[in-house]
Amino acid sequence: MENSFLKVKNYLIELEYNIISEDEKDGSFVIERESEGINNLLIVCADPMLIIQQFLFEVKGDDAAVYKSLLMKNQDIIHGAFALDESGKKVLFRDTLQTENLDINEIEASLNSLAILLSEYSHKIIEFGK
Repeated sequence: MENSFLKVKNYLIELEYNIISEDEKDGSFVIERESEGINNLLIVCADPMLIIQQFLFEVKGDDAAVYKSLLMKNQDIIHGAFALDESGKKVLFRDTLQTENLDINEIEASLNSLAILLSEYSHKIIEFGK
């Protein structure tokens, strides 16, 4: 089986994402595409899974309306979903893919899903982060 890290790196290069940093030992990349609002997106090759994670904002207080809105928006997201970190305060976009049969179309679909989410929902994300 081809090394997942190298396969993902080649896909990211082909898709013309800017690789800010990479660590083959940890199987991780940090990428960006400023034109789509993607900044410091973390991709981790943790065979048999590929984890795609983007920090979006931190929730101030315990606003149930924010959490409800995020959960409702999850049904519209094509690939991935809103998630919370362990603290329950940091809102992330997160998607996981299988590495065994991973192809460029799957990574592209996940990253496009995030780009669409950011373009359509950015006003709410900014509002929630205030």
